[in-house]
Amino acid sequence: MTQKNILPKPTAAELNLLKVLWQLGPSTAKQVHAAAQTERPDLAYATVLRQLQIMHTKGILTRDEDQRSHVYAPAQQQDDLQTNLLKDLIQKVFAGSGKALVMAALRGHVSKQERAEIETFLNEDKS
Repeated sequence: MTQKNILPKPTAAELNLLKVLWQLGPSTAKQVHAAAQTERPDLAYATVLRQLQIMHTKGILTRDEDQRSHVYAPAQQQDDLQTNLLKDLIQKVFAGSGKALVMAALRGHVSKQERAEIETFLNEDKS
C-alpha cells in the first residue's frame, strides 16, 4: 500500500484549509489565515495555526521549517485526494457502484450546461 492510501481522511474543516492551500500553493499560517478569512471573517489566526499543526501531525500536510515562519503544503494533490474520497464514498454509500453514484448525481444536481459537458466528455471517451 502506498503512502497516499494510508493518509487519514480530512475533516470538513481540514478540507476547507486544503482548498485554500491548493489555491495558494505552499503558504505560511498567516497567508492561509488571510485567505480563509475571505469566507470566514470570524476565523481566528490561532485556530488556523493549530489546525495546520494538527494536519501536519496527521500527515495531511507537509511543513518546511527552513524559514522562521513554517510553510505548509498539502501532502496529496487535489485530484488524488478527491479520487480517494470518491472511492470511499462509492463503497460506503453506493455499494461499490460508480453507476449508482453518477445516477444519483444526475438526478437534480446537474445544470443543463453541466449535463451538456458530461455528454461531450462521454462522447469523446468513445473514440
